Amino acid sequence: MAESPLNHPGAPWLPPGRKVKLGRRGTTFIRQLDGPAGAPTVLLLHGWTVDADVNWFQCYRSLSQRFNVVAMDHRGHGRGIRSIRPFRLEDCADDVAALVHELGTGPVIPVGYSMGGPIAQLTWRRHPDIVDGLVLCATSRKFASRDPRTRLLFGSMLGLSAGARLVPAALRRQLMDQVMGRRLNDADPFAQWVMTEVRRNDMSAVLQAGYSIGSFDSRAWLPEIDVPAAVVVTELDRLVNPRYQRDLAAAIPGATMHPVRGDHGACVMNPRQFVPALMSACDSVASRVRSRVG
Repeated sequence: MAESPLNHPGAPWLPPGRKVKLGRRGTTFIRQLDGPAGAPTVLLLHGWTVDADVNWFQCYRSLSQRFNVVAMDHRGHGRGIRSIRPFRLEDCADDVAALVHELGTGPVIPVGYSMGGPIAQLTWRRHPDIVDGLVLCATSRKFASRDPRTRLLFGSMLGLSAGARLVPAALRRQLMDQVMGRRLNDADPFAQWVMTEVRRNDMSAVLQAGYSIGSFDSRAWLPEIDVPAAVVVTELDRLVNPRYQRDLAAAIPGATMHPVRGDHGACVMNPRQFVPALMSACDSVASRVRSRVG
């Protein structure tokens, strides 16, 4: 059954959403919005610690003008799959494939933001039959640097995730509220909606996801990508070095670059810059897909 798009007074406009069971893998949550007849389908893959709605709400309407749009919550995030298995980016890619088969959309264009970038790359590597092209935003081939502090941060998340499972749910929520409260205005209805979405996360799985992101490295096989690709580069990014983003584009044969004058949160905080760049990237990939098919 579809959920109402407006389930919180501070929520922005959202497309209809529903739960989808992916066989034995579990149940996830998706948003789905039809575009023009015969349009290609973009499958939106969100970043770390947020869900699809927080990551993509600024983009839904614009994308639906030219594409069919599907957005999913990843395992452990939002209303995504819950599992006792450790979080693996490879499992997220397999979830993407299971969703595509369940919806019967045929091949799609995965659009990955930050953590969603590795998931999109792995979807192509593990399930090339369902991938027509790739759009990669604010992301990289590898996230861990040589900086010992960065390595320690990513490495510690695995141990923290185990400890998080032992913390009572009420205390986990209190700690999350304290962390998020430093970044958001509690009196703002929109900020309250963001908090509501973030509280849906499984803290242990999110910490495991951080460790998995830190371990990701696609440099050895990225040049083998044989579908049209585009990279949206957030040029003022303080989280994913813009140089890493440009290196990602350079490593994929024929990939186009689409710059955004914004930081890592440009998809939410700077939509006037981000959305046109995203549309340009998706159009670039879709046009090359059509040329290949034609």
